[in-house]
Amino acid sequence: MNPLSALRLLVPLLAATQSAPAAAAPLPIGQVQGAAASSPLAGQPVQVTGTVSADFRDGLGGLYVQDGGDGDPATSDALFVQAADGFAFPVALETGTRCRFHGRVVELESRGGGGVTALQVDRIDRCTPADPVQARPLAALPADWEALEGMRVRIDAPLTVTGSDALARFGELAVSFDGRQWQPSELAPPGSEAHAALVRGNARQRLLLDDGSQQRDPDTIAWLDGRDTPRTGSVVHGAEGIVDHRHGGWRLQLVSPPRIDAAPRPAPPQVPGNVRVAAFNLENLFNGDGRGGGFPTERGAKTPQALDAQLAKLVAAIRGLDPDVAALMELENDGYGEASSLARLVRELNADGARWHYVDAGRGPGVDTIRVGMIYRDDRVLARGAPAVLEGGPFGERSRVPLAQAFQRRGGGKDFVVVANHFKSKGCSEAEGADTDHKDGQGCWNALRVDSAQRLHAWLQSAPLGAGRERVVILGDFNAYAMEDPVRWLREEGGWTDAFAPDGAAPAGARPYSYVYQGLSGRLDHALLSPALRPHLRGAAEWHVNADEPDDAGYAARNVPGPWRSSDHDPLLLGFDL
Repeated sequence: MNPLSALRLLVPLLAATQSAPAAAAPLPIGQVQGAAASSPLAGQPVQVTGTVSADFRDGLGGLYVQDGGDGDPATSDALFVQAADGFAFPVALETGTRCRFHGRVVELESRGGGGVTALQVDRIDRCTPADPVQARPLAALPADWEALEGMRVRIDAPLTVTGSDALARFGELAVSFDGRQWQPSELAPPGSEAHAALVRGNARQRLLLDDGSQQRDPDTIAWLDGRDTPRTGSVVHGAEGIVDHRHGGWRLQLVSPPRIDAAPRPAPPQVPGNVRVAAFNLENLFNGDGRGGGFPTERGAKTPQALDAQLAKLVAAIRGLDPDVAALMELENDGYGEASSLARLVRELNADGARWHYVDAGRGPGVDTIRVGMIYRDDRVLARGAPAVLEGGPFGERSRVPLAQAFQRRGGGKDFVVVANHFKSKGCSEAEGADTDHKDGQGCWNALRVDSAQRLHAWLQSAPLGAGRERVVILGDFNAYAMEDPVRWLREEGGWTDAFAPDGAAPAGARPYSYVYQGLSGRLDHALLSPALRPHLRGAAEWHVNADEPDDAGYAARNVPGPWRSSDHDPLLLGFDL
């Protein structure tokens, strides 16, 4: 601060000081904060002396001050300061100014639980220029964030981006001190102690990088400094800001742009074998009336131009996978005519001379707004006989109707069967009784998904496509993570083999995932093999073109060219020697 600016600041404040009555000596900020989550002096009038370390008046409605410490490592030496009713901060109050702050200690509550210890000031005096507050370096996850609340820190440890779904809405990015974070029910049975330990570990390692504002849907994120939203798996270095606890979690209100090492985008997967089978949730492929009208649609693209952009991404993804057969989810349930969304997708795929066909089940299948479907390259495989669908029970308005089709590799070999599936989602609308959320990590409709898995298994045991077709793969979006009841039942009771962990649990370094939700990675999409097909598996891979990508890379926003964020699920690819 130059001398003239300091003088302009000090004149009104010194005048206020001369007219103010004598007061008790200021307290160290650490005594105001205390060692617990709430201040021992909540509701009481106090005064503290500290240096302004960060100014978020335009965002959070206040500023942070920090003093030299009270010698107790269990207490924070910084405090959030906001103006009491009828008081206004001096306009010239700047970062790096040391003042005495008079006010009442309060605990500010926020959505999602937790809060901030704050001082609601009604008087500020004795202001002088001071040395800027230096950020405390953190080489690792601190033992206790509470002891750092409000303090300016610099995190020298690498932070892994675990999810960006809240960045565009709230300006916050989820990161972790311990690499990618996993859905607990991907790794441990829900309700188990191991599951609970994973929940606690995720919470402990998690941090949010925030933009220092309460603004909803901000136009820009200042700390990104013009860069695109980073992919999950990117690494953040040198994050500097104020430790803050709002909306149920610890966060760092950034004061400058950190360095971000972007996670690379992966090349298309390669799997050995002479037959390639894929599964892909298309995230609501709807095409209006199929003739260029009928927009906006109930789901998916809102305009014909948006549909063109969506199709371009989906075609790029499917061509990159290069499967012989692909099971598809979230197609508009609009029949099999030339105006259907499925027919439109196949026409786009064949624009380069390929020979894609779709399986025509003759009806729906099912009554839901969306359905499953299946496409195949008839220059590589032959569709053998009529398809079959499983209707009734949970399959209809809840779980989507499964679709099964037998194929044979051109050149010979026994038939193999592909079954496309899409079980009921975890949303709680209309859930009752056993289908409500039991708070074990599996969400709503778990009982219905288990019923769906059991009925699917019994149906396939009845040979719906005819005897002698025991080589079967069931794949698609099961809306259940790997250790949740529906998928565990199919493996442990039904005898189906997980194609991504055929010999047991996948090694940590190669742990599969197809979906990222609220900063946690896991698999909602699975491929399970019958005992007769298991020996023919040669490889399994996911193509992480979607789950790690920020939502704004999709066709409805920035529309990054290529397959990136063509859906919210990653496609999977299997290789068989048949």
